[in-house]
Amino acid sequence: MASAQSAPSSPTLGRTQREGVVTDPPKFDLESYIQNYQGRTRLERLIHIGACSTFLGPDALKLAVREAKAGKDIRRYLEAQSHLEAIAPREQEAVMDRSWVDTVDKQNKAESKRLEAELKGYKNNLIKESIRMGNEDLGKHYQAIGDLSKAFEAFGRMRQDISVAKHIIDVSRHLVEVAVEQRNWIAVSSNVQKIRSLAPPTSVSADPPLQPYLSATEGLAQFDAGIYRNAALSFLQTETGMGSTCATIMSPNDVAIYGGLCALATMDRNELQSKVLDNTHFRTYLELEPHIRKAIAFFVNSRYTLCLEILEGYHTDYLLDIYLQRHVTILYQKIRSKCIVQYFIPFSFVTLDNLNEAFCSPGKTIDKELSGMIQAGELNARINTVDRLLEALPSNQRAEAQREALQMAGDFEREARRRILRMNIGMADLEVKGLKRGGQHPGAVDDFFDAHAHAGGNVHVSNF
Repeated sequence: MASAQSAPSSPTLGRTQREGVVTDPPKFDLESYIQNYQGRTRLERLIHIGACSTFLGPDALKLAVREAKAGKDIRRYLEAQSHLEAIAPREQEAVMDRSWVDTVDKQNKAESKRLEAELKGYKNNLIKESIRMGNEDLGKHYQAIGDLSKAFEAFGRMRQDISVAKHIIDVSRHLVEVAVEQRNWIAVSSNVQKIRSLAPPTSVSADPPLQPYLSATEGLAQFDAGIYRNAALSFLQTETGMGSTCATIMSPNDVAIYGGLCALATMDRNELQSKVLDNTHFRTYLELEPHIRKAIAFFVNSRYTLCLEILEGYHTDYLLDIYLQRHVTILYQKIRSKCIVQYFIPFSFVTLDNLNEAFCSPGKTIDKELSGMIQAGELNARINTVDRLLEALPSNQRAEAQREALQMAGDFEREARRRILRMNIGMADLEVKGLKRGGQHPGAVDDFFDAHAHAGGNVHVSNF
C-alpha cells in the first residue's frame, strides 16, 4: 500500500511551543482510561494523547506502537513510531520495525486481492446474501488497514443486497463507525436517522443497547458541529445500558462529560435541575463522573466559584480528549459567562473587587472580560470606572408595567370569550357527548370555538 512507503512528518523537538500541547499532568490513569475503548479508537486516542501531552507522551506512544503492531494499519504504526522517535528516541518501540512493515504490507495486499476475487465470484453467481457478506468482509478489512474511503464504499454497497431490518442496522452501524473516523458527521447523522426510521421500533426495542448507541453518536455529531444545545439534549436522552456497545467510538464516561458540559453551557438553572440532575437515565452516567454532577449542582445552587474551580481542575484532562479538545475553550467561556451573568442578576450594582475575588485568580482582573460581554450583548450593564462598579442599566419600569397590564387584559378577554362560547354551546345543545361513527372527535367543536375565541371572532349559535 502506498501509505506504507513513507512515515508521517514527526513533531519538532520543541513540543511545548506548539499549539495544543499540554504540559500539566492529567488526573486520569492512562491504562485505566484506555481500557474503556475498543477497536481503532484506542489507537487513535493513544496517538492523540502522545502527541499532545508532555507528561503522558512517551507512555501513550509506546502503548500506541504496541496496539498498532497488534493490528494491520501500517500508517498508524508509522505515525505513532515517528512521534515516539522524536520525543523518546532511546525507547525500544521508537525504532522502526521494517520487517514488520514489509510483512504486513504484503499480507494486506494479498488479503485485499483475495477478498476482491471472492466478491467478484459472488457477483457472477448472483447470490445476494453472499454478495452482502463479501462486501462486509471487504469493508472490515479496509477499515482494519486504515483505508477508510474504500471501507465506506464497501459497506455502502451492502445496501443493495439487504432484505431484513437487522441488515439495515448492521450496515448503518458499520457506516457510522467509519464516518466517525473520517469525521464525516453528515454521514453519521444520516445513518442514525436511517436506523430511527425503522420505528415503530421493531428493531430498536428488540435490541435495548441500540437506543444509547444512537443517542450518543447523534450527540457526538452535533457536538463536533458546535450545536451544543442539541448535543446536550441528545446525550441527555441516552438511556441506561450502553455498556460497551459504543466502545469503538466513545465510552459512558464520555457521555457524562460531553452531555454535562454542553448542558452547563446552554441551559438555565431550572433546565439543569429538571433535565440533568433529575434525569434518571442520565444520572447513571453522571455517577461515573461525579465532578460533573457536582459542578452542575453548584451552578444550580448559585455557587458559581466552586463550579468553575471544579471545571478548571479537569481542564487538562479535557484537552487530551480527542473530540473535546477543540471545543473545551469555547464551552468553558460560555459557562464562565453564564456564571458571571447569573451572579450579577440579583444586584443593581456589584463592585469590581468582589467580581475579581469571585471569578479571577490572584493578580488578574475581570475588567476586559466584562467589557467584552457587554459589547457582545451577554451582560446588560455598564462599568463605572470611577467608583469601580458594575451597574445594571436602568429599565423603564412604567413601560414594563403597562406591557404586563395589557398582556393580562388580553389573557382575561380570551378566557372570557372561551367561557361565553362554552355556555352558548351548552345552551344550544351542540355539545358532542361521544365519538360517533363517521363523526368528529369529541374535542373538535371545542377546538373550533377556542380558535375563534383566541382570534377574537364572533360565533353565532342558534338552537335548531
